[in-house]
Formats: sequence, C-alpha cells, structure tokens
Amino acid sequence: MIDQATIDALRREAVPPQLHFVGGDRQSGLGDATLDVTSPIHGSAITTIAAGTGEDVDRAVAAARRSFGSGSWSRAEPAFRKRTLHRIADLVAENAEELAVLGTRDNGTEIRMSYGSEPGTASATFRHSAECVDRLCGEIAPTGPDVLGLIQRVPVGVVGVIVPWNAPLMITAWKVSAALAVGNSVVLKPADEASLTVLRLAGICAGAGLPEGVLNVVTGSGSVVGEAISRHMDVDVLAFTGSGAIGRRILAASAESNTKRVYLELGGKSPNIVLADVPDLAAAAAISANAFFGNAGEFCVAPSRLLVEEGIHDDFLARVVEHARSTRVGDPLDLASQMGAINNTAQMRTIADFVDGAPSDGATVATGGTAMLEETGGNYFAPTVVASVSPNSRLFREEVFGPVLAVTPFRTEEEAVRLANATVYGLAACVWTADAGRAHRMIAGINAGVVQVNSIGRMDIVAPLGGVKQSGNGVDKSLHAFDKYLDCKTAWLHN
Repeated sequence: MIDQATIDALRREAVPPQLHFVGGDRQSGLGDATLDVTSPIHGSAITTIAAGTGEDVDRAVAAARRSFGSGSWSRAEPAFRKRTLHRIADLVAENAEELAVLGTRDNGTEIRMSYGSEPGTASATFRHSAECVDRLCGEIAPTGPDVLGLIQRVPVGVVGVIVPWNAPLMITAWKVSAALAVGNSVVLKPADEASLTVLRLAGICAGAGLPEGVLNVVTGSGSVVGEAISRHMDVDVLAFTGSGAIGRRILAASAESNTKRVYLELGGKSPNIVLADVPDLAAAAAISANAFFGNAGEFCVAPSRLLVEEGIHDDFLARVVEHARSTRVGDPLDLASQMGAINNTAQMRTIADFVDGAPSDGATVATGGTAMLEETGGNYFAPTVVASVSPNSRLFREEVFGPVLAVTPFRTEEEAVRLANATVYGLAACVWTADAGRAHRMIAGINAGVVQVNSIGRMDIVAPLGGVKQSGNGVDKSLHAFDKYLDCKTAWLHN
C-alpha cells in the first residue's frame, strides 16, 4: 500500500502542460487552445490539456488507420501482442504510486480507493487481456466433405473509445486492452475533467513497445472531440461509458455517419435490497454504507437505492445514518480520508439540486445534504441519507452520481422486485438474504446485468459487467468483452 510520505512528495510535483498523444508521440494540437485542469481538491488549476479539434481527431484516426493497415500490430504474432500487453501491465504496476496520486489530483477519488481501483485494476486488466490473446480462436463449420468452412475472428480496424472522469484509468483499461489484444488500433478521448492518467498510460504503452499509431489520445471537450470521433467515417466501432444523454447523441451520430457499431455503458440507479432475514444486519449496514460513499458515490454501479424490508427498516436506517455521519470527508490525498472530493462544480450543483428537491416529494434528509470544507476551495459534499423516498420521485428514479443515498421501505419480496425494476436503468443490484431459494428468485426477477448476493463490489475481471434497458449494451471484462472488437469472417474452401 502507498504511504503518506510518498503521497505528499508526489502531490508536490509540477505537471507540465499536456499534449495529445498521436502516432506514438506527444503532439501539439492543430489549434492553440488549451483547457485548465482544475483539481477538485482545492479548486485551482494544476496544468492544462490541449483543447482538441476535429482536425486533431482526423490526424489521430489517420495514424490509427495507417498502423492498422501496416500490420505492425494487427497482423503481429499473438505471442508479440501478449508480451507487449504483459509489459504494459508491468509498467502500470511499477508506476502505480505516481498514477494513483496523479489521478486523485485530477478527479478527487480518495487515495486508498484510487490506488487499488485505478492502477491496480488497470494492471490486472492488461494482464488478463494478455493471457486471452492466444485463446480467442475461430471455428470450423460443420460442412460436408467437399467443402471446408472456416469462421475467422478478425479485428474490426479502428476503435474509438470515450471514457468518463470517475475512474478513467480503470475504464480505459477495460476497453483499450481488449481492443488491442485482438489487433485493433485505437483513438481514445478521455474526459476533459480527468485526462492526466490516460495520457500517462499512452506513454507507458509506447514505452512497452506498442507500435506507433496503435494507441492515440486526443483531449478536449466532448462536444468537439467526442462528437468528431462519433461521426468519423473511418472509425469502425465506438465504445463509450458516460451519461444516457451523451450516449443517445453518439447513437444518432453513428446513424448519421457510417453506422459504426456503438457499445454504451450508461450508468444506473442500482437497488440494494435488504430482506428481514439478512444474515448479519450490522455487517450489511456497514458494507452498504461504505460501498456507497466510497468515491463519493461517483461510480456507475453505486448501490444508490436502499430498499429495506419494513420489519428491520428503522434499525437498518439508523445504522446506515450512523455510518454516514462517521465517514471522514477530506483531502483525498490524506490516507485518513474515507471520502474525497466531487469531481467538478457542475456535479456539485446537480447533487445539491437532488437533495433540495427531495422534501417536496415527501422525503426526509436524515443526515448530510450540504456542501463541506468550502474554505479549502475544493468540492466536498457531506455523505447524505434521504429517507422515505417515494418510488414516484426523481431521487428514486434518476442517477445522482454523488453521495446521496435514497432509502425506501417495502413489505414483501414481490414488492422489492417491483421497486428494484422501477427505473429505466438495469446495471447492477444487491440482495441480502439468508434464504438461497429467495436469492435465486430475486436474481431471476431483477432486471439487471449484475446481481450480487450478500456482498457489494466483489466483482472480478473474469466475469462480464454490462447493463440492460437504458444502462446500455455490450459488456466490459471477461472473454465476452472481446466480441465488441472482432468481426466474423467466413471462408469457404471447396475441393
């Protein structure tokens, strides 16, 4: 684990102005504009990134297409791709402390979580993809003796990737390592609110021997750079994690350009269902609170709707409120902090709007609900628990993406399932019960891509993460993730 002295030394390091990464090297933008990188820790700029243009995207896509056509990566022996991805994993691990501190300065995640979930997960993900390189085989069709039908799995070409600010290195690794493993070239746009670790990763990949032009990073606003990637006629597949509103824009852009395949992970409003036969009520309350308030609730699978059976509701609510009040909010680069900063001021306003509107829907703010530590200049919001949240309310149905936990009681197992499914989202869910039969019924009844029983957050790279309904399509992680970046090509060989 990282120590405080190392954190304090790394946080003092100056971050030079950041350029795009195109064709294997740092490249100035074709325009002169830059964007300030404002740290949510203290509200001051720590560096700048290039404000990319459509022409910068054109240059990056051209570099990706050249690299793909050259075969330096797309037709390389699997053993070479495997070694290179393993080397990337090694270098990410070797630079984990730097990456964790840099990422925390950029997006505000508390350092304990950042260290494990960003470089830690990214390294493990690249290693998993490396091990899968030579296990992704084609097929032989069941034909008659006079013909041989070969079904090949081939890389799609140029993959566009757009990632959010809440876990940029982890989500980048999920998508990019899978796309690279099967031979594609990539053009990546990180969130303008959190680009620094992604740019650093691009340099690490080059240092590991990834051929030039295989991974390209263009920074800037979503309305310019993201739009240009979404509409580009020479991008074959686009993988996106972010909001539903932007996801719909990307789908429209695909339809209006080259109908590129689009895979979307669009967040959720995940239910955390606690039944009266919960195996350990105190442990479930602690795990539920700690899991939700980690990273200030800013993650897609956050268990943001707490549904509690009436017989234990008051006791469970009181325990969760106690945990929320005891959560230490502060400088995310302090190892003692249990919850860090909100990524940006716009998100702070969104969170406050949800809390301010809750009483008009009949809900009660049991604890929190206010900004904190305003004297620091940073973005801090108190861990918030809102009780008696109506299933018809905005807080029950819409994603807050912040530390606001909505609590709703239920009477029966059937009502719990109905409430769990009463949103447009279907990403993740949690169920607490000692009854195995009930657990299986709940898993079958809840419409979500992932359902956990008697745990939260214990997911692994070997199993897929993806949603249904308006949580998106396609999956990250596991062997299934590679399918997004492969085409099937059939060859008929006649005697």
